Amino acid sequence: MRPAQAADHDAIAEIWHNSASLPGVGPIAMPTLAQLEERVPREVEAGWDVTIAVDETGLVGFLALKQHETILTELFVRPGSLGTGIGRALFAEAVAATPEGFTLFTRAGNDRARRFYERAGMILLREAIHPKYSNAIVYYGWNVRS
Repeated sequence: MRPAQAADHDAIAEIWHNSASLPGVGPIAMPTLAQLEERVPREVEAGWDVTIAVDETGLVGFLALKQHETILTELFVRPGSLGTGIGRALFAEAVAATPEGFTLFTRAGNDRARRFYERAGMILLREAIHPKYSNAIVYYGWNVRS
């Protein structure tokens, strides 16, 4: 694990795109890889704190936090590395970085993510409709009062 650098931005966008493109994971209207490559540096400049997971094959996952808002905005693992513990290690980084607690949301139908967050000790806070895509989402909290 290490903090992301500008040279990592395209690899972060690639993991984000490939992972969020899996069925039931990302938004209904998935942004293109090029759009995410443009977005990552803007989000970092706007306040994302990004930690990346690297192994012998390269960048395999990332975590993006908005610490000033106590929001875990993104946590993605390269599809071929799912189930290897990288997600748990990234989640542990989020917990260590925001011991006061944090929230996140995911698609209501993203069963794999929901099981992951619930096993990690997060609690379901509420259900809602995504303001941009109008699909069902669920909010979770770690170490927060519901």
